[in-house]
Amino acid sequence: MKNEEELINRVAESGLVNFNLESFYPIHEFANFDLKEHLFHGLILKEKDFRAALKEIDWSIYNNKILLITCSADAIIPVWAYMLISAYAEDFAAEIFQGEKTEYLKYYYQKLIDNIDCEKYREQRIVIKGCSDKEVPPSAYASITRKLKPYAQSIMYGEPCSTVPIFKRPRILHKT
Repeated sequence: MKNEEELINRVAESGLVNFNLESFYPIHEFANFDLKEHLFHGLILKEKDFRAALKEIDWSIYNNKILLITCSADAIIPVWAYMLISAYAEDFAAEIFQGEKTEYLKYYYQKLIDNIDCEKYREQRIVIKGCSDKEVPPSAYASITRKLKPYAQSIMYGEPCSTVPIFKRPRILHKT
């Protein structure tokens, strides 16, 4: 009987720290409020009619959702319209954002990254996970790189078994 060699997980023993932006993806569902549905002749928003329409909406349909307020028509929307929607939806929605989902995700990830304490990543070799199943915006990858660079020994992108080098701190040689 041959000696069986123990399998060694070199990735686990490499000391790499995995950073997965996808794990921070919002937990709430998205819902859209399109102002186009409330435009008179598809062009303008009439305050009196709009206020009456908002009173008739069952706002509980936005319960615990991220409410995205948009207008898919090419119309000029007064600022007070967004304010009125926010006033009605505030008791129900988990969050309210004026803009498209892609814009929200950029805002969301930037806010999240700005609040990360990077001290725990000091002198670490970091792999920022790629190939997300969720919509992580490219701007989040750029922001986390900028945020981690002053702390990290190195930053790579991809999977621990196959990475693309992004940054490596030069070693300082000490003369003896």
